[in-house]
Amino acid sequence: MTGRKAARSGRFLRDAERFAASLRSHDPIGAMRTSGRAGGPAGGPASLSALSLGWQTDLIFARFDGQVIDRGNHLLVRTSSNPTFWWGNFLLFQHAPGAGDLERWMALFDEEIAAHQPESRHRAFGIDARERLALPPEFAAAGFTLNEATVLTLAREQLREPPKAMPGGFEFHVLELPRDGAAVVDKQVAVDAKRYEAIGYRVFAERQMARYAAMQRAGLGHWFGLFTHAGGRALLAASCGLFRDPARHDGLGRFQYVSTHPDWRRRGLCTALVHAACRHGFEAMGLRTLVMVADPDDVAIGVYESLGFRRGVSTWQFERAPR
Repeated sequence: MTGRKAARSGRFLRDAERFAASLRSHDPIGAMRTSGRAGGPAGGPASLSALSLGWQTDLIFARFDGQVIDRGNHLLVRTSSNPTFWWGNFLLFQHAPGAGDLERWMALFDEEIAAHQPESRHRAFGIDARERLALPPEFAAAGFTLNEATVLTLAREQLREPPKAMPGGFEFHVLELPRDGAAVVDKQVAVDAKRYEAIGYRVFAERQMARYAAMQRAGLGHWFGLFTHAGGRALLAASCGLFRDPARHDGLGRFQYVSTHPDWRRRGLCTALVHAACRHGFEAMGLRTLVMVADPDDVAIGVYESLGFRRGVSTWQFERAPR
């Protein structure tokens, strides 16, 4: 093994035994698990503390009901309960792709994910690196796109009041899952109707809400919504989730899927929702740091910054839709 390859492998294995001991000693619910054959000499879970904050908090969810397996020079993330979830079934590397990596990575995905889950017809590779990345020509020719996501953080003392009060006729509620899950799924389908095939996306969203309901039952977080009333019934206008990492003791929380129904946009609802959810996270959940991941070119990132969120490093995602 060359020095460079050894360094790449070592970054994943650093402190693995210490991290595993921490999980065994302090994880009270036993649901956050790393299973499967370990690829490195430590024989335990990967050193998640060596990852950037965006990927660390991404893996909160896969570790709850899926698998996060250290293969030495990469992490295998697999969610058998939702095989069509691209970013629940992927390989994570700590270096940009080099010569020959497309062929190697595709073979690894076939072996470690597609062979076990035929429904996982997408291809997804995450990169945990500080430098800016570009889409290599061979990846572009193979149909991949490269997405950047900006990681933002917020401490309690940084939270600012919204520039405008919540519009009249809307109420903030902590949702009860799975009771309110159907309303959340309906809203998400409406939000993403132009991006994905509706029936398949609904199945994906329902599976995701089942995960979040299980995490809520385990005491790991909540889903929140802004409701209004029309025609004698309550309508969900905006929603998001916020969940903590039980493997850590520093009060780290991660937001999930902040979105507003197309019929209710440009009214300040996203700002009101995120602010109320932040307050709940700090005051009711005991969180100290909140993490939000957003498209750096999306207008929503300005909303988060207006509330006090600060930008950090980016995460990088190579993805290809099913063929």
